[in-house]
Amino acid sequence: MTDRPALRRRLRDLRRALPAAARIAASEGLAAQLLALPMLPASGYVAGYWASDGEIGLHVFQLRLPPGLVYCLPLLHGDTLRFAPWRAGDPLVTNRYGIPEPDVAPASALEAHEMALVVAPLVGFDAQGRRLGMGGGWYDRSFAFRRTRAAPPALVGAAFALQQVDALEAADWDVPLDAVCTDTRTFLATEPQ
Repeated sequence: MTDRPALRRRLRDLRRALPAAARIAASEGLAAQLLALPMLPASGYVAGYWASDGEIGLHVFQLRLPPGLVYCLPLLHGDTLRFAPWRAGDPLVTNRYGIPEPDVAPASALEAHEMALVVAPLVGFDAQGRRLGMGGGWYDRSFAFRRTRAAPPALVGAAFALQQVDALEAADWDVPLDAVCTDTRTFLATEPQ
């Protein structure tokens, strides 16, 4: 059995150690992978995240989104996430974890099922698309409806290639990803690895 807390610490240290030039290049590579996804919608809401704690940045992806797509950031609402449209310069507040989120009333934000595509940060992943998050369960609770039925939104994990591990065990509560994109490649859940 994997020691998840120890693996989280090791992978977070790895991504935090990347120099600025490598982070910038990785954001470019990730944007190219995300924009080439077969499940990238032509219109609708696309949720991203505010990169923190060394996470791979989505700013290049956000700037290159096709015109029919509206970029959203998550915000905490009870024990789940809601999502609000956000553009550079829009007001932000800091949530209880120190992460910026749109300055809107959470109850007025969009619900998880209203997203067309969600890009979620990963701490680790394997080639089969199993993921390791921060351990808070926010994405799993918010998208739990996807465990019992195939429904939008498409869920895509984002990470640096160096965050790939040989194998992860899936927990009962894990919501499967449709794809994982890194700065160098994409792993689709439908493809044998």
